[in-house]
Amino acid sequence: MTMLLQLTIQNFAIVKSLDIDWQSGMTTITGETGAGKSIAIDALGLCLGDRATTNVVRPSATKADIAARFDVSANSLANNWLSEHELDSENECILRRVISAEGRSKAYINGSQVPLAQLKELGQYLINIHGQHDHQLIIKPAEQRRMLDAYAEHKDLLENVSHYYQQYRKQVAELEILQESQQQREAQQQLLQYQVSELDEFALQQEEFDTLEADYKRYSHSQQILTDTMETLHLLSQDDHFNVLSGLQKCHDTIASLAHYDEQLANIATIINDSVIQLEEANNDLRHYHERLELDPESFSLIEERYSQAITLAKKHQVAPEALPEFHQQLSQQLASISSDEHKLASLADEIEQTLSLYDQAAQELSASRKLYSTKLSEEISISMKELNMPHGEFSVRFDDAENDKPARSGKDDICFTVSINPGQAPEAMHKVASGGELSRISLAMQVILADKVISPTMIFDEVDVGISGPTAAMVGEKLRQLAEKTQIMCVTHLPQVACKGHQQLFVAKLTDGEHTETTVTELSNAARVKEIARLLAGNTITDSSLANAQELLAS
Repeated sequence: MTMLLQLTIQNFAIVKSLDIDWQSGMTTITGETGAGKSIAIDALGLCLGDRATTNVVRPSATKADIAARFDVSANSLANNWLSEHELDSENECILRRVISAEGRSKAYINGSQVPLAQLKELGQYLINIHGQHDHQLIIKPAEQRRMLDAYAEHKDLLENVSHYYQQYRKQVAELEILQESQQQREAQQQLLQYQVSELDEFALQQEEFDTLEADYKRYSHSQQILTDTMETLHLLSQDDHFNVLSGLQKCHDTIASLAHYDEQLANIATIINDSVIQLEEANNDLRHYHERLELDPESFSLIEERYSQAITLAKKHQVAPEALPEFHQQLSQQLASISSDEHKLASLADEIEQTLSLYDQAAQELSASRKLYSTKLSEEISISMKELNMPHGEFSVRFDDAENDKPARSGKDDICFTVSINPGQAPEAMHKVASGGELSRISLAMQVILADKVISPTMIFDEVDVGISGPTAAMVGEKLRQLAEKTQIMCVTHLPQVACKGHQQLFVAKLTDGEHTETTVTELSNAARVKEIARLLAGNTITDSSLANAQELLAS
């Protein structure tokens, strides 16, 4: 559990300086009317992210500074949150709030400045404050369902229902998107089918256009190639009067013969000879090329037609001709995707039906568990009601028909806590028959019963015992003390029967010198507790009888 260890307050409202050390178990806070018994709780509220106003700063002070130190060594939820936000500290957590006289506010967690919203997020894992009217929460259906589920401890059933609910919502959202775009998709599908069919029929292969372009250029200039290569062959080797090869060979022979007289010409003869050899190779290759050259009008016609079609299709689709095969593939994939969407649209209805079936099964299992544990919870709360001065009180959980049959994250049950306070009275929803005080006591009973079931943060009760006295007050004190066995409890009270149950008792007093007012908080010794309990019993005139009564209460 979480434990508040220390609260330090500087210049807050009528508090100049307070440093309160808190104990485990139950702490009761008492004091005279108007002394400011709730001031520590108000200060804690600011540490937990409550909205601040300028009047919270003590008059003449420039700022209010409030810090709360917690032991979170056993609080996994708080530790996980701190770790996720990189604010963790060893087993302790310090929340701090600084508010200027102008109303500006700064928030800190473990020394790091944070947004105010983060104080609220973390605060819910550290402290749970119950004010005079917070018992109204118990009349809300969602809170009643949460309490029953916490009592039943069927987390796995809740998670199962939530899983199928989320799956159902996801599938419905997907179906709605597909349905909304169906008309547009059908028009696009028709266009894509025409385009893909046209490209399928043409079936241009990767890199085929480069080959077509090369063949087209060759065939379209084939006559020129044929003529020019023939003329070149004639000039190189076939002219009987003069050709390049014979002339170059004659040059070589002449220079080679002169080299006998001057060795410097030998190298030149070699270079000319190499040129003759290379030129002969070129002549042979050109002759072979010329001999193989074909002028096939039919082949050229086919190439010309396919080349022209490729260019026309490329212009039509506004892509480069060589990119047509890739574009064709993209269109085919888009068409397949649309076809897949159409298939998905047809199959989603079946999937949703299957998910709803699984959801219904999970919801029925959850409902059966709720009904089983509602009987046990009703018995326990009914007993507690009688203990809390509602002798004819009976509690029961009513399961109403759901307003609609749509799946919900929490299942299909509409739950209503009902009570009967008087003999012969039919059970009715709590808010119709129970008074505020009765609701407050029923809420306390629920907290005690749930204490074994859930990990509770520190719980603060701010005068939730207003309007009760006598044996009822004593039983409320017993219940609070019982709750304190599971979690740290703080209770602002004016009842001696409640105040005496605290492991620790703090006394709030308001001091004034005529010009300045200041609130102080003092931890009472055993002797001081006797006097304070006696004051609560008898008023400002403390008698031997009230002191004895106080000692008896504390001893009990």
